[in-house]
Amino acid sequence: MKTSLIFCVAVALTKTSADGQPTGKLDASKIDAAIGTKGTMIEAEGVYKVTFPRADVAITVDGRRMEPFMGFTSWAAFKAGVAAECMVMGDLVLFEDEVGAVMDACLESGLAVTALHNHFFFDEPKVFFMHIGGEGTVDQLAGGVKKALDATKVLRAKTEQPVRSFGLASVPTTNAITAQPIDEILGVKGQSKDGMYKAVIGRTVKMACGCEVTKEMGVNTWAAFGGDDRTSLVDGDFAILEEELQPVLKSLRQSRINVVAIHHHMIGESPRMLFLHYWGVGKAADLARGVKSALAALAGADKTKEKS
Repeated sequence: MKTSLIFCVAVALTKTSADGQPTGKLDASKIDAAIGTKGTMIEAEGVYKVTFPRADVAITVDGRRMEPFMGFTSWAAFKAGVAAECMVMGDLVLFEDEVGAVMDACLESGLAVTALHNHFFFDEPKVFFMHIGGEGTVDQLAGGVKKALDATKVLRAKTEQPVRSFGLASVPTTNAITAQPIDEILGVKGQSKDGMYKAVIGRTVKMACGCEVTKEMGVNTWAAFGGDDRTSLVDGDFAILEEELQPVLKSLRQSRINVVAIHHHMIGESPRMLFLHYWGVGKAADLARGVKSALAALAGADKTKEKS
């Protein structure tokens, strides 16, 4: 039986002025209209909440059937903003084959994707959680959440059960990647091993103890290529600052490279570093250009920060 995705929307029903003081109320009916359902006011917190259980696909954890109430809840919380009409934060419960389409819907709607990770072990099918945020109008943000929800519905209408593959070309298991063209595209000298290729670009952060942590201690962006020049795979990791995340995400998705995780690797470092893991399949040169574009987006974010 198909039912809707668990979805919980919390909306603080006050506007705030530039000094942070309440100046009015958000129109909850606009949230209802954008999402297409009726919510419930939680008076104690001034929160407006709309929920839908993600019961369209049976989920088990360690062999036990899990009810939506037990942590499989998508939510978005809207609050009156200071610089904009409102802000939103949320968390979407997704299956692997839904992540790319939902990420595209969020980014196209002006929502920021801030994390992507698992919450469980031994879950079947695999469940991932995409955290989102943003500032803007109620119509824009609630509309973006609706588009994200609709993206999951489109996929589940095609296949009731999540698919277990990206559906991309089969990559040869015998590796024969030509290094020179990738070196030229990326502008770095990579390493070759048994027909594979890998490039690593380091960064530096300082830990709370005062020690510097650099490239060989894990603060790096890397790209590894396998297969052959015609049909290859690329996987890797971007080490990025918070303000670099959205430009890099958008660049990778424009190159049809899949983002498979966004999280942190350390605690207490300065500046704060996030890590974005990715996977793509295609011609080696095309994938290298996709990675290069993301590196350029990262550099562009750095320049914007310097100007500000």
